[in-house]
Amino acid sequence: MTSKIRELILMNVQGEDHPGVTASLAEVLAQHNVDILDMGQATIHNDLGLGILFGLSDESVSSSILKDLLFKAYELGITIKFTPIPLERYSEWVSQQGKQRNIITLMARHLKGRHIAAVTKIISEQGLNIDQISRLSGRRPLGDDGENVMSVVEFSVRGVPTDVPKLQKDIIEVSKTTGVDIAFQADNSFRRNRRLVCFDMDSTLIQTEVIDELARRAGVFDEVSAITEQAMRGEIDFKQSFERRIAMLKGLDESVMKEIAENLPLTEGAERLFRTLKKYGYKTAILSGGFSYFGNHLKNKLGIDYVFANELEVKDGKLTGKHIGEIMDGAKKAEMLKLLAFKEEIHLEQVIAVGDGSNDLPMIQLAGLGIAFHAKPKVKATAQHAISENGLDTILYLIGFRDREIM
Repeated sequence: MTSKIRELILMNVQGEDHPGVTASLAEVLAQHNVDILDMGQATIHNDLGLGILFGLSDESVSSSILKDLLFKAYELGITIKFTPIPLERYSEWVSQQGKQRNIITLMARHLKGRHIAAVTKIISEQGLNIDQISRLSGRRPLGDDGENVMSVVEFSVRGVPTDVPKLQKDIIEVSKTTGVDIAFQADNSFRRNRRLVCFDMDSTLIQTEVIDELARRAGVFDEVSAITEQAMRGEIDFKQSFERRIAMLKGLDESVMKEIAENLPLTEGAERLFRTLKKYGYKTAILSGGFSYFGNHLKNKLGIDYVFANELEVKDGKLTGKHIGEIMDGAKKAEMLKLLAFKEEIHLEQVIAVGDGSNDLPMIQLAGLGIAFHAKPKVKATAQHAISENGLDTILYLIGFRDREIM
């Protein structure tokens, strides 16, 4: 039978990390049969920080335990500090169990002190407590600005924000003014079990608008591009703009589509993202207001599972200026996202949606994790999360991947 705890002691250990430190101290605690109530350990640049909260029963002699721990610390070449914890303070801590937890992720090419200062200020102003800070990116060599080099840290925070709209506004402002992408997510089982990722295609998976490339070959680029921009900003109806634009492509040779497809510029991080998602069993989909011909090309290249987009009508090797079937607008994207979630037998909270234009907003707002990727201002202001400074593979950090797990 466990004896009643009469004294609580918090032990903090610091010093150079090497194998066996924690094991040696734990052996001392085991010899005195103490109760371990909490513990945490972190190593930063080979410097160890270890905390253990343990309880002593009526049968325990605290002076003997502390003496043995101090002697062991001396042998190990580390420093050790003991802090008595009042029983009522521990009870108060226990009563706070179940409080809402959130994850704040900072992603930058170079993480600066101003990034940390700005984000921790927001956390403090919202009445949240930081429980843990973890580095998701790998150890960065000095002066290394190579491909896929990122600095990513994740804050685990406890509590309910006092003003969520202000929090979101402040995050957007910090991101815009300091050049760091920031995401704020509820830390729940859905966040750790995303299973389906749906992407817009043009200006998201690829760094171009395909209809503009077709228009360039047809000699109507300026006219089509102007309508495209209006549609993406949400200034005109997507279906109306779509029909006006493809009508201008009438007579374009079908072979032009093959040439454009073979030279589509992938967005930074796309291949790394899809290799990793495929390895870990995620399903992926293109839900695009663009064209299925190009979506299917990307499907084969990146191993994408589903493609839903618009089909251009071709007769006698020429584009007719018309389309086949229903137009894939914003509402249709959201409908297809729900259908895919149903087919995969997952909750909408387990779906990620990524896009840049106003016609992506319905699916972005429907998904559990909606991301405005290098998006128009209207989209960025409305979406739950925004990636504006980094590549597509940044999404992996939002899911919780670490560099060592990324392909």
